[in-house]
Amino acid sequence: MAVSRRTFLAASALAGLAGGGLPAAAAYAASPPGDVVGKITVGYQGWFACVGDGAPINGWWHWSDNWGQPPSPGNNAIVSWPDVRDYTRVYQTAYPNLGNGGPATLFSSYDQQTVDTHFRWMRDNGCDTAALQRFNPFGGEGPTRDAMAVKVRASAEAHGRKFYIMYDVTNWTNMQSEIKTDWTSKMSAHTASGAYARQNGKPVVCVWGFGFNDPGRPFAPAACLDVINWFKNQGCYVIGGVPTYWRQGVNDSRSGFGDVYRAFHMISPWMVGRTGTLDGLDWFHTNLTVPDVAECGARGIDYQPCVMPGDLQSGHRSHGDFMWRMFYNVIRAGSHGIYISMFDEYNEGNQIAKTAETSAWVPAGSGIRALDEDGTACSADYYLRLTNDGGRMLKGLIALTAVRPTPPTTGAAPNTDLARGKPVTAGSHTQTYAPFNAVDGNASTYWESANNAFPQWFQVDLGAAAAISRLVLKLPPATVWQTRTQTLSVQAGTAPSPLTTVVASRGHTFDPASGNTVTITFPQTTARYVRLNFTANTGWPAGQLSELEVYGS
Repeated sequence: MAVSRRTFLAASALAGLAGGGLPAAAAYAASPPGDVVGKITVGYQGWFACVGDGAPINGWWHWSDNWGQPPSPGNNAIVSWPDVRDYTRVYQTAYPNLGNGGPATLFSSYDQQTVDTHFRWMRDNGCDTAALQRFNPFGGEGPTRDAMAVKVRASAEAHGRKFYIMYDVTNWTNMQSEIKTDWTSKMSAHTASGAYARQNGKPVVCVWGFGFNDPGRPFAPAACLDVINWFKNQGCYVIGGVPTYWRQGVNDSRSGFGDVYRAFHMISPWMVGRTGTLDGLDWFHTNLTVPDVAECGARGIDYQPCVMPGDLQSGHRSHGDFMWRMFYNVIRAGSHGIYISMFDEYNEGNQIAKTAETSAWVPAGSGIRALDEDGTACSADYYLRLTNDGGRMLKGLIALTAVRPTPPTTGAAPNTDLARGKPVTAGSHTQTYAPFNAVDGNASTYWESANNAFPQWFQVDLGAAAAISRLVLKLPPATVWQTRTQTLSVQAGTAPSPLTTVVASRGHTFDPASGNTVTITFPQTTARYVRLNFTANTGWPAGQLSELEVYGS
């Protein structure tokens, strides 16, 4: 079964539990619960870099095809766009602005705050263990990958997560000798950390890629078996990221690798690219997962199948139903842990990390799909929350169910700013004071209309009709701007035109003593579009706004 190079680049990860027992279906696991058995593990690439981030690789690592040039529509290596609002440092790309007018920026895995943010998401969403992907470190990527191991260790320690090294042997010519050198001279040192994953009292290491039927992994069975036994002799618990058809030795698996696969302590078959439908998942459950579990149980091998959200760009996700079906199928089959593939795989569109919710958060005209691609609104963290619920089902904290319990959105509470990051337009703007500045969540940036040209207007598209009753208008902090009164009216409606006036024109005073903030309330109205019409300003001959916040009832 042929698989693309891109598909293989997303290596696997292994599941880990923070506490609690296994559900009844998994009670016959070969090993007791540890840091991988009975746990949720996420495959963590950590392989994105940007020019200017200080990484030794000094390029747009994995963001673009040509790492020497910034990512753009013609120089692109990703199929999904990350939601970057939680990162304190981002990097400007050559993409057009986002659909909401904001700059198209990306994060760097090399920034410690990025890794900390990811591990905080893991902590908050029940991801127990992270499998750090490690490709051949003996080339130009080596120093950056070495640094990433240090950063992952620090974040795992800080956020109470476990981690381990997961070697991907793809295109690693001298793998048999060099993987041993890398472990003894560098990676084994990380096992001294209390955050390094252990199973059955042994440090965990995974090797992904033995036995695959493609030219990127040409190793003979004897060489593979030598590596597995060597790691065992180092006292490690060894996981194998193996082909989907490992048990039969057909399709994506070479023949003659049975002894190799069965030498692992745990087997984790690969599933990315195998199917994109619910019917396909059910076929794999019946024909592969159930007999796989039986085989492993009979041989005393732990079994950890992949669960994936689905390729977003190909429309496989079905707003979470695809991933939940995978959770349901592998848990009811009696799997001993779950491997999420992947956490941050924006290259294949199989990431659970925060992702653009709507076209407002994707570069305009890029063709990159957002989470609402099938018409269902999903929050940026939806697949993190869904993973959390899947982990709870694995651990017996909620009942086994084929019905997805996770809502795609968490709902808009009265204190949720409905305008934050949404598409905005204006009658004009001057210099760099663009409309998006007024919905970016930063009170120090602002929109300013053309000067000496009243009337002016500013409008936000909330993305969907909502019951609203309150606006908060802000200008930059009191230490920067003095008191001024702006005369304006408020209009709203469910279509761009015509709009209904909900607050008549009058003066609103922005006073440093009250934080240069004005609150406008009005009877509840249903609207998608909200417009401010400016006719005067005592402090400057233009409409000015650092934040427009819109709230529901």
